[in-house]
Amino acid sequence: MSHVDEAILALASADTRSVLEGVLGGADLSVPDAVLLCDATGADLAALVAVADGLREQQAGDLVSYVVNRNINFTNLCVKACKFCAFSRTGRSEEGYFLDEDEIVRRVLQAESLGATEVCIQAGLPPRAKPTLYLDLLRAVKAAAPALHVHAFSPEEVKYGAELMGMPVRAYLEELKAAGIGSLPGTSAEILDDRVRKRLAGGRISTAEWIEVITTAHELQIPTTSTIMYGHIETHQERMRHLDLLRSIQRDTGGFSEFVPLSFVHAEAPLHLKRMLPDVRPGPTEDDVTRLIALSRLILGASFRNIQTSWVKEGVPRAQRMLRAGANDLGGTLMNESISTSAGALHGQLMRPRELHAAIRAIDRVPAERNTRYTVLRTFSEGAHADPGHPLDRVDDAVAVFGSYEELTRKARQSRVLLTVG
Repeated sequence: MSHVDEAILALASADTRSVLEGVLGGADLSVPDAVLLCDATGADLAALVAVADGLREQQAGDLVSYVVNRNINFTNLCVKACKFCAFSRTGRSEEGYFLDEDEIVRRVLQAESLGATEVCIQAGLPPRAKPTLYLDLLRAVKAAAPALHVHAFSPEEVKYGAELMGMPVRAYLEELKAAGIGSLPGTSAEILDDRVRKRLAGGRISTAEWIEVITTAHELQIPTTSTIMYGHIETHQERMRHLDLLRSIQRDTGGFSEFVPLSFVHAEAPLHLKRMLPDVRPGPTEDDVTRLIALSRLILGASFRNIQTSWVKEGVPRAQRMLRAGANDLGGTLMNESISTSAGALHGQLMRPRELHAAIRAIDRVPAERNTRYTVLRTFSEGAHADPGHPLDRVDDAVAVFGSYEELTRKARQSRVLLTVG
């Protein structure tokens, strides 16, 4: 049993205390009991957080990890029109862009020169794309930087790529593996409930199709992350069923490396701006985020171990609070990030290792650089005075080095046709 202050538990309501004591005793948290905790406030919320933090300490220890990576969102052109997405543009939009292969490789090599161990490559689903688009990109990146881990292509992109090639999903994933894919991001999950998915984005990958891509990847020894995007139109029950489904998949396959809760960023989302759905919420409140992180630890921690809080979605102060509510990972340095930025996220596109270290040490935890598969590469337990420094720490002016979001997309618009066929 994890150590939790009995005085905190004693202040909770009888129902909450009973559920939490069951979890501490090793019982699975059921969906109905998890839904009960989704409304926890005051003493009940404090007890939930205490239990989640205790389980975090037991399951993941006091290291807070991060990966030095770069995001490359190579196109915002997309054949889908998801109501929640502020990033995508149609093929006729003047704001549409498409990075050419040379520019993608340039960004990869720049990231590697600055100490990145991973590049994360995701984008829209471009119309009139070459059937071999994703395989060509992957081969070009691996040829240029064979040692770099390529974390790329959501289940939606895998499905699209398989359709472009006229191949079954399994055969297409085998092609990606042979070309050097390291892992898949478990994005395009949103809420794994087709009622929600139909309202958010009719025609998007279905729950069953998402599961097929993910479980097939796991069978082929391609690890994936897992996500949820919440705080829009879903119910508490739909959120908790989503977590329960991920727990079930993990127990069957063991292929998830982490769980990443992603708050809905509403500011520029069509769903919000155009009042597309009357019941849409403007993203989760801080208490919502806290409860989701804590419940993720209770439901998933025993099989996942790694639960991430997103500084780009939440900002550093809130992310620090989530590290005390069950999370143990701060994500990546990113260097560039377009999807959350397009939706109105205000927390920047780059976090240097020294900044991540400072945020972690401020809550009395130990920073650790990891790779994509959560192998710890270095820990930094001696304090800032002993940090060896990182090449990315020397980037004082990120705009000067990486370019502004506006500049990069303007340049990309000039080359948007180079990877498509018309």
